[in-house]
Amino acid sequence: MSETLNDQQKRRREELHALREAGIDPYPYAWDVTHETKHILGAFDDNLHQPGEDRPPRDQFNVSIAGRVLSLRVMGKAAFLDIQDAIGSIQVYVRRDDLPDGYYRDVIRRLLDIGDIVGIRGFAFRTRMGEISVHAEAFQLLAKSLRPLPVVKETEEGVHNEVTNKEFRYRQRYADLVVNPDVRDVFRQRARMISILRRFLDDRGYVEVETPVLQPVYGGASARPFTTHHNALDMTLYLRIADELYLKRLLVGGFTGVYEISKDFRNEGLSRFHNPEFTMMELYVSYKDYQWMMDLVEEMIEHIAIALHGSPYVQAGEHTISFRRPWKRLPLFEAIEEYTGQQLRDKSAGEIAGIARRLGLEADDSMGTGKLIDLVFGEKVEPNLIQPTFVTDYPIALSPLAKRHRSEDGLVERFELICNAKEICNAFSELNDPIDQRERFEDQARLRAGGDEEAMQIDEDYLRAMEYGMPPAAGLGVGMDRLAMLMTGQDSIRDVILFPLLRPESGQDGNEAAKEAGA
Repeated sequence: MSETLNDQQKRRREELHALREAGIDPYPYAWDVTHETKHILGAFDDNLHQPGEDRPPRDQFNVSIAGRVLSLRVMGKAAFLDIQDAIGSIQVYVRRDDLPDGYYRDVIRRLLDIGDIVGIRGFAFRTRMGEISVHAEAFQLLAKSLRPLPVVKETEEGVHNEVTNKEFRYRQRYADLVVNPDVRDVFRQRARMISILRRFLDDRGYVEVETPVLQPVYGGASARPFTTHHNALDMTLYLRIADELYLKRLLVGGFTGVYEISKDFRNEGLSRFHNPEFTMMELYVSYKDYQWMMDLVEEMIEHIAIALHGSPYVQAGEHTISFRRPWKRLPLFEAIEEYTGQQLRDKSAGEIAGIARRLGLEADDSMGTGKLIDLVFGEKVEPNLIQPTFVTDYPIALSPLAKRHRSEDGLVERFELICNAKEICNAFSELNDPIDQRERFEDQARLRAGGDEEAMQIDEDYLRAMEYGMPPAAGLGVGMDRLAMLMTGQDSIRDVILFPLLRPESGQDGNEAAKEAGA
């Protein structure tokens, strides 16, 4: 798609040409940075670094910084710039007589723009207005900006602010990060959250591993995959929808605790809580069960909250979430009865579909009991669970990879953590009986034959691995994007994914289905 340049873009390209004509490289290779702005502001000491009326400072604070020009105020023989780097911004004072002959006139006054990236070498001081600044003794353009930063625009429809427009921000995240420093802080918090979680698991001796993204048989969840083709082998492959079946193969191989933080892919729609490419953490520990895993999850997430915020209390919109242990534990069917007044246990698909319709939900008998129960729970129970709650003991139809409940017929040992009205993690006492697992896979195959595109395939290699003997185990999957939403107080998954999937921009190529599924 070709682009028509506006007047500002044309002018900046003319400035680029003028710089090169003057022998100035607008894109040099490197600049030696000794300090970041935040460190200068924190380390400056008036008693040491500030010159007096008739004396130099006892210890001149020499610095070399680099960053983007956010503002430029030229006043005759001097100019003030605000420079932003990765962690903050600082004022820079530039004087004509301190720079090479003609540089101030030709570059600072005529060819420098907001958005340009520059290097400054000089010393820190405090201005008469009391602001800590850098007095430039050397100045170099490091990257000429050919496109103006987003600003507030007035149109016939009113004021349009690109800086706060969600679509613009997600589509041009690079510009969003420049003009909204708070967004950078969100992603720093997300990175810290993942580091804290990784250390928590490493300290317990669990081994971080990597499993295939391209899989000949997808499994470990109920979802539609993305499909691709390997030319050399002439075979269909799928982007993984989960890591589970490969990680449990490693338990067969003798590992007692393994985890993976990975990208998974599900060919589904988009929403505030769903992106087709998302980050999961899956953990499997031999000789443990789902009760043990609930205790671990409580400890792990409380630890993350305290490490990030200094407290187990986290603000999520209008709600203050308390991650202080212990958390509420509520069996699935009891939760449905509590919030709907309806008892669904042991009812047929037709009966549950009728109840769902009376509750105002769109349902039909062909959905199967598992999907119908999940529909009622998702629509009528989940929105009420704000504080962290373990919903436990699911029907077998909803959990083809979980171990049968040790005391409740027709149920499995499974829990989901629901917090702020959304699922955060899912866990089982893992099924390790290969005969039972084959029967569950065959049930899934019948659902696929009946038109359920999200039903699982039969994975013969996984069944073969189980036949060698898989120890009893507990397994866990944590949606890292949703956990990041909670820990950073964001209300959309797109606010914690740097480059979320969006529909094609107007005028770009893209099939109609993609456009319909877009932002």
